[in-house]
Amino acid sequence: MKKKVLMLLAALSTIGLAAAENQRTIYDSTYVFMESSGLSHVYGHKMIEMKSTHGCSENSVIKLDYDPLSAYVEFKLVVVHRINGKDDTLYAGRKNDVKVYDYTAPARLIYWGAKQKMVEVGHLEVGDRLEYKTYRKGFTYALLAGDDSKYIPPMKGHFYDIVPFWSSEPIDLKVYRVNALTSKNMRYEIYNGKVKTETRKEKDRTIYTFSKQNIKPIKGEQGMLAHNDVECKLLLSTSPNWEAKSMWFYNVNEDYGSFKATRELHKQVDILIINAKDEEDSISILTHWVADNMRYAGISMGPGEGYTLHNAEMNLSDRCGVCKDKAGLLVAMLRAAGFKAYAAMTMAGERIDRIPADQFNHSVCVVQRRNGEYQLLDPTWVPNVRELWSSAEQQQGYLMGLPKGADLMETPVSAPENHYLYIKANTKIDQSGLLTGTITITAEGQSDAAVRRIFGRQGDWKEALESEILKICPQAVVKKVKHTRPDEYLKQPVSIEYEIEIPDYAIVSKNEAIFVPISMRNIFSRAMSHLRFDTSKKEKAYPFADACSRLVKMSETVELPFAYGNCNYTPCESIKNSTGRYDISYQIDGSVFEIEETVALNKRKYEAAEWPTFRQIVENQIKTATKPVVLVK
Repeated sequence: MKKKVLMLLAALSTIGLAAAENQRTIYDSTYVFMESSGLSHVYGHKMIEMKSTHGCSENSVIKLDYDPLSAYVEFKLVVVHRINGKDDTLYAGRKNDVKVYDYTAPARLIYWGAKQKMVEVGHLEVGDRLEYKTYRKGFTYALLAGDDSKYIPPMKGHFYDIVPFWSSEPIDLKVYRVNALTSKNMRYEIYNGKVKTETRKEKDRTIYTFSKQNIKPIKGEQGMLAHNDVECKLLLSTSPNWEAKSMWFYNVNEDYGSFKATRELHKQVDILIINAKDEEDSISILTHWVADNMRYAGISMGPGEGYTLHNAEMNLSDRCGVCKDKAGLLVAMLRAAGFKAYAAMTMAGERIDRIPADQFNHSVCVVQRRNGEYQLLDPTWVPNVRELWSSAEQQQGYLMGLPKGADLMETPVSAPENHYLYIKANTKIDQSGLLTGTITITAEGQSDAAVRRIFGRQGDWKEALESEILKICPQAVVKKVKHTRPDEYLKQPVSIEYEIEIPDYAIVSKNEAIFVPISMRNIFSRAMSHLRFDTSKKEKAYPFADACSRLVKMSETVELPFAYGNCNYTPCESIKNSTGRYDISYQIDGSVFEIEETVALNKRKYEAAEWPTFRQIVENQIKTATKPVVLVK
């Protein structure tokens, strides 16, 4: 038997050797046995070969992450197959085995009591193979307590999983097998690739087996969508549809009493909206109050984590929580104000596909307007942002928790005009080349938020504001800066006006003037994330994303000491299609020169085929930032 195993390992080891770098997974096997309650027993078996000293270091300790409120994990076996032929059994459940450590997992901002079980493997050599078996029962989110009931998924009787058939290191063979009751009607779908599928029935159960050989890591690209959006994955679910998931999410929070309003909450709501002008104003006031007054920090509160939104009394008292707590408090406050409001789930950073698996990592809120339409609200992503729903979340799937259920929906594209950045300069250049004048920056939406972040360090406002000019022109002197109040962001879009003076900025004579319009030099590039893309590659293999759709307009009127009749300036070519738009125009009228550049990027997510247009727009803007204007008699 041992000889057969060694022969199998030798055969597998020939697969994908060229892709190996730090480590190579020879096989990665998962077997899941699902009970009728939804409780799942998961058995893992993995063998990794060390291909570099870095791989040896990375695997010197192996860890199992879990939440003790909802999952149980243990190591069953840990063996090192040494390159010299010796097998070291480090752990097999005996008293004389190495110790299994159980520590609190490192955490930042969210402290829900996650833990890690660890085995110290110790020193490994390149060529050693690490084999280990694990057992897990439970699920990712904590909801219930007591005996095995706390390991049953929140949607009782159902099973769902997201299985990546991709990896950052080569895998020779990956197998995922599920044993479930046939009556559960398991649905599955494979995305972005091919996986071998086998189905076998045994009495009242069906065994589903999915396998893939020679899995190789892809070379990532700047701005590439999440790996689960572009690489091979498997989704499984026994939930019949998204409507069932929607109704479950509604009921689980209503039963828990997440939105029950207390007397204190009603009093707070009445104070906040006492002067509200209309429906829109009331919604805005309550959304931004929760956004700005509830600190983002997750504290373990025992039963009630995960899918269940903490009750309004706790959230109002503590003013502290994660996205679901902010969303829950806003739902309660909107209901107290007379609105129909509900919690919703979404997936920040990844696509949600049609199989109703648990593809969520973020909680938001929806309110039903008087006209019957639902409006999305996100108090987590809009502190100090003029929007009620962050457009950094456009083209993102979401599911509302409604009494009669709802289908999966997608957040709409936000027009670039909603996120404008205007840079306007009125300048004067004298005979010595000295430039004086004003530069005004105004912005709205996500561009407003990006510009406004400059006020995040309250003690350094003046220095931070000046640095935006000095970054593009170190010899500039900022004479004066005027700006809107940062704390009054809801009253009007941000506006910053600089009065500047720059010696030796231009070359000027009666016959010729040479200068680069300062408004074109991408001041406040912090609000133009598209400029950070590397445009050296002409093509992309995968879809990509920018921070948000946006419109950038840069214009300038320059007064010169002499009149000129001709302009030696070749602007970049205009572009206009569904991806975006680029245009530049100028004119000379005696001693006055005027120029305007427009950049529009129409959405957040782009297909790989849209890269050439996106790239050209970015390159045009970068070229214009250094292209000199030459005026001659």
